[in-house]
Amino acid sequence: MARVTEDSPGRTGLIRVPRGLVVLVGPPASGKTSFVRALIARGQVDAEAVVSSDEIRAELFGTAPPSDAADARVFEERDHRIVARLAAGRWAVAESTNVTPEARARLITIARRFDAPVTVLRFDPDVADLLRQNAERGRPDTTSADVHAYAAVMARHATAEQLRSEGSAAVHDVPGRAQATTPAEAAARFSFG
Repeated sequence: MARVTEDSPGRTGLIRVPRGLVVLVGPPASGKTSFVRALIARGQVDAEAVVSSDEIRAELFGTAPPSDAADARVFEERDHRIVARLAAGRWAVAESTNVTPEARARLITIARRFDAPVTVLRFDPDVADLLRQNAERGRPDTTSADVHAYAAVMARHATAEQLRSEGSAAVHDVPGRAQATTPAEAAARFSFG
């Protein structure tokens, strides 16, 4: 069963996520993208609802190395796309690391403009699992040092209590490899709508 830090599953055993802004929080290689792909494959969310910083970076800059200017442009575009979706009364799923309070504050401010509830889905595997998953995905842009650094930031700044104090309506931990749960099995534990 998913570790639920708030809002226990209902009688159906599903964790209900209300229409609004869903913020994924987790280090690189924690399973966020695999989980989102499983949600899309199951028809739980539309692909258009997912606003991915990695996909925006690829659209805008291709394979160019990251830079501060490029990152600023990527997150400006991400925010613009989320605003457009929430303004139209649609879902938005913010798929990026979001492990710092500053990153989440931008998203929560946007959601508040539209009176949209914020649901945080946390991806918090241990560092050994993160390193294995990072090696398996074969992305040269994320080193083991990067994984360690993001995991440390997550441990300090993305506890369930911290996330709730920032204004999230609900915080749920998404199970993964440590719980012997595939992304499809994890996705099946949630109901969007």
